[in-house]
Amino acid sequence: MAARPFRLLPALLASLWLATEALSQEAALGRSVDSLLELARGSNPEYAAAQAEATAAGERVVPAGALADPRLRVELRDITRSGEQNPTISPSRVGSTRYLLSQDLPWFGKRELRREIAEFEAEGAKNRASGTWAELAAKIKTAYAQRYYVQRNLQLMREILDLTRRLEKIAQARYSGGLAALADVIRAQVEQTGLQSELLVLEGESRQLDARINALLARPAAAPLAAPERLRALPAAANFDPATLEERLRARNPVLFAETSRVQAAERSRELVYRNRYPDVTVGAGPIQYQSAIREWELMVELNLPLQLSSRRSQEREAEATLAAARARKEATANQLLAELSENLVGIETARRTELLASTSLLPEAELTYRAALAGYETGKVDFATLLEAQRKIRQARQSEIKAQSEARIRLGEIERLLGDDL
Repeated sequence: MAARPFRLLPALLASLWLATEALSQEAALGRSVDSLLELARGSNPEYAAAQAEATAAGERVVPAGALADPRLRVELRDITRSGEQNPTISPSRVGSTRYLLSQDLPWFGKRELRREIAEFEAEGAKNRASGTWAELAAKIKTAYAQRYYVQRNLQLMREILDLTRRLEKIAQARYSGGLAALADVIRAQVEQTGLQSELLVLEGESRQLDARINALLARPAAAPLAAPERLRALPAAANFDPATLEERLRARNPVLFAETSRVQAAERSRELVYRNRYPDVTVGAGPIQYQSAIREWELMVELNLPLQLSSRRSQEREAEATLAAARARKEATANQLLAELSENLVGIETARRTELLASTSLLPEAELTYRAALAGYETGKVDFATLLEAQRKIRQARQSEIKAQSEARIRLGEIERLLGDDL
């Protein structure tokens, strides 16, 4: 009996390790955009619904091109034997029993057209599912970049707040020594109050973004997310050639593919409607039973007569209009997507240049200006307002840099959405 707990020890250790591993993965969620995308692929209900719809559409292909089930017809004739007996449904006792096995046969080519229509509709549903994922991935990439900006801005604001507190101490020391006015201390305190107010706003934005991401991941709104560690590296500038990306968009965009499938399905539907000018055929065969003996066989051919010309012409005009609408919608979609691509290419180029300008010029110049202003204030050559303005310039330069970094990743996510693939 004493050895039993030792047998359970490996299982307990394994369970503990699995639980620890799960907790560590949960704690790491949010550090990178890849972790969010991986979870979203398996948990987002909208994407799951789109996938299920694509699967359902794919299952319609085979039935669409299949023949209808054959029909068996049984007719019991003279069930009273000319009044010689009570009514009966026994084939051996009625006057005669007619059996007919029939099969509907559509006009030549109709089955193939119905199958092709279902195939194009299934392809469209598959592309719409891919488009749903592209939209979802872009939303996550955007939210992650915004979270990165807010978190880095929070960090910056706390640093600036600490710096302002140090400036307040310097102002107080100079005021105590009779070298500065009380207004300098008050300005520093007012500046701190403003920074604290901005911190509250940023913290609220951070919680909103967390709730937005959790919604995309099908998690509770208040579920914890790790702070973002880094942004994705931007591809080389050569990868953003407009002509190349336009070609990739036309070849890979899932929304455009879905519209193309819609056009192809409308073309086949129009052709099918015109085939309705010709009749479908029903053939059948079966014996006629007299009491217990089969004495006769019969064959049957049945045609539907397409005589409702006005109704059929209306259906043909409807098919033509539906096809025209599908083609126009495809063209409009392509124009819209190309416009969005151009807009985002301009946006990412602007963001890259802004980041470069902020990091190489604005921020170094602001830091030099602040150091000069601080030295000048300590010697009484610069007033406190100038010092605070120099501090604000540092904050603005760093915010501009962080904002440009975030904006570039948002634009990259939008470009990848349009391409239907990562760059």
